[in-house]
Amino acid sequence: MATNPVLVEVVRGDMVESTHRGAAAVVSVDGSVPRSWGDIESPVYPRSAIKPLQAIPLVETGAADHFALGPAEIALAAGSHRGKPLHVNAIAAWLARLGLGVEHLECGAQAPFSPTAAEELRRAGKSFTALHHNSSGKHAGFLTTALHMNEPLKGYIRPEHPVQRRVAQVVAEMTGADLNAAPRAFEGCGIPVYGIPLVRLALGMARLVAPASLPPRRADAARRVCAAMTTRPELVVGPGRLSTMIMEITAGAVIVKGGTEGVFLAAIRDRGMGLAVKIDDGSQRAVDVVLLAILNELGVLSPVHLRALSDRLAPVVRNASGTLVGTIRSRIGLGIDGNPLAGMRALSRTAS
Repeated sequence: MATNPVLVEVVRGDMVESTHRGAAAVVSVDGSVPRSWGDIESPVYPRSAIKPLQAIPLVETGAADHFALGPAEIALAAGSHRGKPLHVNAIAAWLARLGLGVEHLECGAQAPFSPTAAEELRRAGKSFTALHHNSSGKHAGFLTTALHMNEPLKGYIRPEHPVQRRVAQVVAEMTGADLNAAPRAFEGCGIPVYGIPLVRLALGMARLVAPASLPPRRADAARRVCAAMTTRPELVVGPGRLSTMIMEITAGAVIVKGGTEGVFLAAIRDRGMGLAVKIDDGSQRAVDVVLLAILNELGVLSPVHLRALSDRLAPVVRNASGTLVGTIRSRIGLGIDGNPLAGMRALSRTAS
């Protein structure tokens, strides 16, 4: 695999202190690649960023309609929630409607990603459960589909289970990737994960938001997943998180889903365009900056959007006294000159 370019620089004073390499692909629904950086052909594990595609069978099989699921449940199935009460209570109520409980979830118990929610549990003397796992919404979706299709509930996370075979088929068809020849492993929540090139992941996201060429049932499912994510973005991740913020700020014009280990997938709805980013070292601070830089480079973010996201586009570095000592900046499309702090000032002017 070729060495990927430096996409992000961490600057302190007059010197670049650290760098993050990575790759990114922008792909149109027709398969053309208008922009790319680095190696977009080698497989990467998309991790939780692939959840919007994994949520399609919940709708496509008729399970969502059979159990009268709305945008909230579909958004949770496509998301990685923070374990806040609004997330946990919604999933508990969903399972109860199915006649199921937390004991049916096979994602494992996990402390809430939200520090506030975790602290509230600790103070109340309560233990976290599988409901608090960031993927419990996705797993509730798997159980819903299995129940609707009269398939075994136990073992639904295994690769050979019909639920996972169905999900893999949808992902393969949406991305055009050959999953039979792909690297494979297991997610943190226990389901299979497949290595897929960024160019294919971006194509899958483009097809998600521009599904006209898909079979009618698949196209309808894709539209409903997108509608759910943009109608209830606070359930996809949570308030204050970048994915949720972008979908809220752009009023659903951009669909976004992140994954661990420096992965982000996004799609621009009115352009039928998908975006996939992977930071080599898995850095979250780097992938956030790159995602926004590419959206800015593509002209997706208006001055209003830039003002709302200015502290995320080029996060500042401060010392313990609060003094500005540097910045984290993307090398993509920000017009940064030789002055390490110029990008931060230029961004501030752009956003004002």
